Amino acid sequence: MRRQTKSAPEYAAGLIGAGIGTSLSPALHEREARRLGYDGEYRLFDIDELGREPGEVGTLVREARELGLAGVNVTHPCKQLVVPELDELSGDAEALNAVNTVVFDGDRLVGHNTDTTGFADAFRRGLAGVATDRVVVLGAGGAGAAVAHAMKTIGAHEVTVVDVDADRAGELAERLGVRAARDLGSALATADGLVHATPTGMAAYPGTAVPPALLRRNLWVAEVVYMPLETQLLRDARARGCRTLSGAAMVALQAAGSMELFAALRPDRERMLAHVEALTADARQAA
Repeated sequence: MRRQTKSAPEYAAGLIGAGIGTSLSPALHEREARRLGYDGEYRLFDIDELGREPGEVGTLVREARELGLAGVNVTHPCKQLVVPELDELSGDAEALNAVNTVVFDGDRLVGHNTDTTGFADAFRRGLAGVATDRVVVLGAGGAGAAVAHAMKTIGAHEVTVVDVDADRAGELAERLGVRAARDLGSALATADGLVHATPTGMAAYPGTAVPPALLRRNLWVAEVVYMPLETQLLRDARARGCRTLSGAAMVALQAAGSMELFAALRPDRERMLAHVEALTADARQAA
C-alpha cells in the first residue's frame, strides 16, 4: 500500500506599493517559509505595473484577501493612505498613522507597523555605540513616522523631523512628541545623526535628498532605502568619513516581524539577515 505524502502547510502573503519590481521581499519571505516547512508564496501588487492609483490601496488589499493570502505588506506611497481602509490598528500603527503590514483576520483588516521594530533592531546591530542625543529624521511619511518613533524607543533625547511639507512634519511631530524643523542644514548643524526616510535614492527616484556639503565626519547616517543598497547618500556620507547604516537589515527584520503576524511563524532573524546580505551582494554583482 502506497503511503500518502502529507503536503506542507501554505504561507501566502504579498506587497502593495509603487516601483517594487526589485523588492527583496518575495525571496526573503518565500525562502524563510520553506525553511520553516511551509510552501511559500509572496506576490507583488505594483500599482505602477497594474495601472492603479495610490488611493486604490484599499481595493487592492481586499483583492489580495479574496486571493486567499494571509495578509499584505504595504510600502510607498500607501502606508498612510491604507489606514482609513482598515477595521483595526495596533497601538504602534495608530500612534504613527502608518501601516506596513495588514493581517486578514476573517473579514477584518488589521493594520500593524513592523517598520519601527525592524529599524530599531537594525540600528542597534549596525550603529551600536553612536551618540543619539540629537537625531534628525528626513521625511514625515510612513517610513519617517516609523523611524522617528523607533529613535525615541532607542533613547534619542531630541528627535527633529524635517520634510518639504512643513504641515506634515508639524503634524507628525505633534503626534509623536518630537520637534519639527523647516531647514535641514540648521537641524543637522548640531545633530549626532541623520535617518533618511524619503523615497529619494530608490531606483525609481534616483539622486539624493541631502546636499553633500551638509555631511560631516562626526555625523552618522542611516538609510531606509535598500534597492539600490548603495544609495548616493550613503556614498556621499562614507566619502566624508561618516558611519553609515544601509536599509538591508531593516527590510529583513521587518519582514520577520510581518511573518510572525501573518501566520504565527517563528522566523530565524539571523538566517534572514544572512539571506538579505546574499541577495544584495548578488544585486551588486549583477549591476
